Amino acid sequence: MSKTIIKTDKAALPVGPYNQAVAVGNLIYTAGQIPLDKQGHMVAGGVKEQTEQVIQNLIAVLGQAGSSLDKVVKSTVFLKDLNDFAGMNEVYGKYFKNETAPARSTLQVARIPKDSLVEIEVVAYI
Repeated sequence: MSKTIIKTDKAALPVGPYNQAVAVGNLIYTAGQIPLDKQGHMVAGGVKEQTEQVIQNLIAVLGQAGSSLDKVVKSTVFLKDLNDFAGMNEVYGKYFKNETAPARSTLQVARIPKDSLVEIEVVAYI
């Protein structure tokens, strides 16, 4: 089985030796998305604004691969501070409804690239 590299200029481009996503078979694995706009600038605001940008980046990457948030089966959320869970979850819940939401893990981590407050990676199908 071969892998297909997914790239789009509708989300921030990678700054290292990784890709925005990789498709293998009918599955897509995204890199962790942080709140950078497509020009590579950090969005202003708190965890809600950052989560919104992260999800917009995921929408762009998944769309480039022929998928969407509706097809996400697993998400992993990394938070700088677990006290930001409610704010992140409020925005996340606008895009993932309880009835169809993917499996999710949420972790507090010591540090996220660019000192982001949130990073999210997903696995979806095409």
